[in-house]
Amino acid sequence: MLRITPAERTALQLLAEGKGRTELAASLGVSEVEVDARLMVLFRRMGVRTAREAAAECVRRGLTGARRFADVSEA
Repeated sequence: MLRITPAERTALQLLAEGKGRTELAASLGVSEVEVDARLMVLFRRMGVRTAREAAAECVRRGLTGARRFADVSEA
């Protein structure tokens, strides 16, 4: 089972909603460079390479409020 922090869950939820790194940075209170670094580590743990793959994986694992892949916009 993938264990994620509240900040990681927020980031994944925003990705699933189609938000970009600027919105993630603002929501998390960090720089866009820090968002990139955090996402790279999180993606590696999840076994994905892109935000779109991460969003789809979140839906599959039930980590976000999105209930189906169609709820996930292009990220």
